[in-house]
Amino acid sequence: MRIDIITVVPDILRSPFEASILKRAIDKGLVEVHIHNLRDYSIGNYKQVDDYQFGGGAGMVLMIEPIDKCIRKLKSEREYDEVIYLTPDGETLNQKISNSLSLLGNIIILCGHYKGVDQRVRDTLITREISIGDYVLSGGELGAAVLCDAVIRLLPGVLNDETSALTDTFQDNLLAPPVYTRPREYKGLEVPEVLLGGNFKAIEEWREEQAYLRTKELRPDLLE
Repeated sequence: MRIDIITVVPDILRSPFEASILKRAIDKGLVEVHIHNLRDYSIGNYKQVDDYQFGGGAGMVLMIEPIDKCIRKLKSEREYDEVIYLTPDGETLNQKISNSLSLLGNIIILCGHYKGVDQRVRDTLITREISIGDYVLSGGELGAAVLCDAVIRLLPGVLNDETSALTDTFQDNLLAPPVYTRPREYKGLEVPEVLLGGNFKAIEEWREEQAYLRTKELRPDLLE
């Protein structure tokens, strides 16, 4: 899988891909992540990528021309399955979306900034708009990092135990059941006996029941 991220502040995006699971996925060659500085496609000697809104109003807007130049250059080199724009009014990211994106080959992620991007970008260049929640960030970079993490960890070979992703919260619209590790007892708090007996059928049934009960209590909307 290849992910190209377009941003005006590339430094924000470097560290998430330099540690832990994402770094290992890149080092194994399971995914390529390329970060593109939009200012490399800017207009004029002042490296301009934004301008004032037509009609007035507070906040600057990313211009269509540098974005168009960057996306067209990438598309001239390979085909892309999706061109994604991170925006608060996009479809809310969930596990189903992450699963579907993990099956793609190449995607572009455009990070908004300031008041967003010229609407013509969204009308003509973007194929999908995604939000990571009902709140506003300073830019789309952190959202892009969240999206990449959610997708990359699902790629075959990224996790040491590939069944781990299949039992995550929100798979099958259920929250994950409680998990325990050593010590067996701590300050009077004990691990449930069913997890200690080695009866894997009973353990699986207990986990399924706990997942359902937790979901019913904490996120009943997932069961609807």
